[in-house]
Amino acid sequence: MSVLDTREPAVPDTGPADPAPARPPGRRSPLRRVLADRKARTGLLLLAAFALLGLLAPVLAPGDPSLIGDSGATPPSARHWLGTTAKGQDVLALTLWGARSSMLVGFTVGLAATLVALLVGLASAYLGRLVDDLLTLVTNIFLLLPGLPLLVILAAFLPPGTTTVVLVLTVTGWAGSARVLRAQAASIRGKDFVAAAVVTGERPLRIMFREILPNMASVVMTTLLGCVIFGIGAQAGLEFLGLGDSSVVSWGTNLYWAGNDGALMTGAWWAFVPSGLCIALVAFALALVNYAVDEVTNPRLRPRRASRPKEKR
Repeated sequence: MSVLDTREPAVPDTGPADPAPARPPGRRSPLRRVLADRKARTGLLLLAAFALLGLLAPVLAPGDPSLIGDSGATPPSARHWLGTTAKGQDVLALTLWGARSSMLVGFTVGLAATLVALLVGLASAYLGRLVDDLLTLVTNIFLLLPGLPLLVILAAFLPPGTTTVVLVLTVTGWAGSARVLRAQAASIRGKDFVAAAVVTGERPLRIMFREILPNMASVVMTTLLGCVIFGIGAQAGLEFLGLGDSSVVSWGTNLYWAGNDGALMTGAWWAFVPSGLCIALVAFALALVNYAVDEVTNPRLRPRRASRPKEKR
């Protein structure tokens, strides 16, 4: 009798299984695409460095940086890396402590102005009719008012302080962003999915914040970065003109006291260059992140890949 072989046929060894196909770069989330951009990484690293220096200011430069010393207007040396002011204050300590106030005010103004502009833009675009006419009129009034004189008048009549600076810059900095966000929201308002949400009986607030707002993320991010740049620069301008609280150490007040002490006339460049350079670098970092966001969300700004040369036969 023949014995039947009940063993299963051997499966040929084809090597290790092929790995799962990688996710194509075009399907990555917008946040990952922004973080993968070299410009965004450079800008974020600069911002993180300034934020870290501001947070560590009490450790790196302990004590009150505005205390008057006995060595006035000395150039950079081993004892004072960035020199001293005409009052004998260490410029490095003033620069580090100034980062705390300037960056706090800049990002607070950016968030507040963007929030006001977003609420006005969404309400104007979605509610329409009377609400749209009223909000558009208010926005146009703020756009027609000259910015610098309004800043000066508000800052001069309100009590000095950080809160006043934030309030003044928020009041004068939301109108332009509101017009941009209103136009973007109005274009999304006419989409089919918004009409479907209206037909199904969704509440207006839910439609505005759950249907329209997520499709405006890139524009809102760009608006936020622009408002932060405006906040940092406008605060420095107000304080340089003497309309801020001169007792608060910030990059703007550093420039104000450098001008009052005649640093430019006496050639004491170390008294005003560090604060001015910090303002420029922070604005440059925010502009890099802003450009990266535009590049990721706008296909026309994406760099085209060079076509590979054809191989010769």
